[in-house]
Amino acid sequence: MKKFVVGTLSAALILGAGTAVFAAGNSHSSDRVNFEKMLPFMQKMHPDSSKAELKDMYKACHEGEGMMGDTKGKENMMNSF
Repeated sequence: MKKFVVGTLSAALILGAGTAVFAAGNSHSSDRVNFEKMLPFMQKMHPDSSKAELKDMYKACHEGEGMMGDTKGKENMMNSF
């Protein structure tokens, strides 16, 4: 019984520490996605689109009231998990 309790507490500690590290790693504002970082992925998904069309698509999704834009703490598609 003692081994079971020690094992359970150890697992909880390890999982809790891993969750904290993961959460801290995702909060850096310098790692924000920008158009230049997204362009290769967008070109792969939309090979027939021009760079101007892709930039317009990026702006529609990420700026202002777009589905992944700055929602000032509100839920959006990317932070709803």
